[in-house]
Amino acid sequence: MNFHAVRAIYMFELARTRRTLFQSLFTPVLTTSLYFIVFGSAIGSRMQTVGGVSYGAFIIPGLLLLTILSESISNASFGIYLPRFTGTVYELLTAPVGVAETLLGYVGAAATKSVILGLVIMATARLFVPYHIVHPFWAVGLLVVIAVTFCLFGFILGLWADGFEKLQIVPLMVVTPLTFLGGTFYSLSMLPEPWRTLTMFNPIAYLVSGLRWTFYGVSDIDIRISAGLTVAFMLVCTGIIAWIWRTGYRLRS
Repeated sequence: MNFHAVRAIYMFELARTRRTLFQSLFTPVLTTSLYFIVFGSAIGSRMQTVGGVSYGAFIIPGLLLLTILSESISNASFGIYLPRFTGTVYELLTAPVGVAETLLGYVGAAATKSVILGLVIMATARLFVPYHIVHPFWAVGLLVVIAVTFCLFGFILGLWADGFEKLQIVPLMVVTPLTFLGGTFYSLSMLPEPWRTLTMFNPIAYLVSGLRWTFYGVSDIDIRISAGLTVAFMLVCTGIIAWIWRTGYRLRS
């Protein structure tokens, strides 16, 4: 394992975040805070509890997940796309750096940024909505696994994209709608048929439900299913990246 290479990539990516701190941290925190103000404080105070949890607190896991998914994909995809765009990726490919070191550097830095952002959002949410976390270790562990998994997915997106516009397609056109329709603002048990059955085909619904269980101990889906699907998706993404690195798809063309 080339730890010097891992550290160099990791520190370079974190330094890029410090240079774009407003975009990387302040903007997503401000956007999520607006959701807490509108749906948590203003509207939530007039609504009934959901599963024994106040509505303002009920939506926190979903909104937290929305930001984590979007930022994980964006951070990781931009991190590897930029050297492809400038041509410096060939320095990486010709250096004694394997796929494991590359992933630890790029994905590790992107996941670190996402987890820090998630912790900041959780602290910010407490300013607007009172809430508690029943299973804090499960919450942190699941957040880390989700951040790493979607950073791997973003890394694949950064390898596939051939323009800056394509980097935004998946977060804006796929992840955000699926998160909104995955139970962020409601419980799946509140949906009539056939919408409840159709929602079970939405993979984000399993993540929202799993994270909500770590917060309040209530969920629509078994936490073991949510965690198992997330780990399975992580392994699939890792396998795809290993194949891309071995074949040079989109890297050497």
